Amino acid sequence: MTTTELKPRPRLPEWLRITLPTSDTFSRTRGLLDELKLHTVCESAKCPNHWECWSKGTATFMIAGDRCTRACGFCAVSTAKPLALEADEPARVAEATRRMKLKHVVITAVARDDLKDGGAAHFRQTIEKVRELNPGIVIEVLVPDFLDNDIAIENVLAANPHIYNHNLETVRRLTPSVRHRATYERSLAVLKKVKDKRGNTIYTKSGVMLGLGETEEELLQAMRDLRSSNCDILTLGQYLQPTLKHLPVIEFVTPEKFAEYKVRAEEMGFVHVASGPMVRSSYHADEFTLPVLK
Repeated sequence: MTTTELKPRPRLPEWLRITLPTSDTFSRTRGLLDELKLHTVCESAKCPNHWECWSKGTATFMIAGDRCTRACGFCAVSTAKPLALEADEPARVAEATRRMKLKHVVITAVARDDLKDGGAAHFRQTIEKVRELNPGIVIEVLVPDFLDNDIAIENVLAANPHIYNHNLETVRRLTPSVRHRATYERSLAVLKKVKDKRGNTIYTKSGVMLGLGETEEELLQAMRDLRSSNCDILTLGQYLQPTLKHLPVIEFVTPEKFAEYKVRAEEMGFVHVASGPMVRSSYHADEFTLPVLK
């Protein structure tokens, strides 16, 4: 399909329109990230909330570069041959969290299928550096599936993050077109494996995008599948097409429907559910407290 054949994106409903901030904090956050030469998923993935988050002095750090080895149909992160890992990046992330005085940090990464461990050791080093400079900070990692490699998963778990987040992204039927290098069952297996290894000493978390053409029953089944894998925390948000070359939006789900899904998810036993059009994996992540798991 040529550029001229690409269909225009549908007009956003009122509930998805944002007001750009005027806070000086936004500029300070950008300046700090630039100074420390750090990538964020906020910017690389064209997250619609990055204006709000940066204005509050928060950001989701994206380690292991800004070139992904996968080409998911929904994601704006660049797909290209990755560069070598930067040995001092963990220390720079830790310094940023210290200066930003974060109490809850979310660390994610591009998929690094070119590396034997998928970048797991780099995750571990980053977690350890962050904790070293920020005792008491809540550490959440949003990780790729590591191709369900036990050694890689254990390497991340060895650094004792509080929350292990891996997104299911969509329902079973749509997975091949939404993220063709991943599988629905593999993602569920990774989440279950983390709970089997660490039990109630860690929270597992996952997210699903709505509006890609899933049916309500397919979504509810995905939620049940996550609970069957002992997933603790769920995020549900509206998919937004980052560019005309990405998958189109099939439906804009109303805030009322998101509220209904939140109730259904809580009834299934998730300990925390964030559900709304603007919700993303790390959006307002610090609003989740760490109650004792049963």
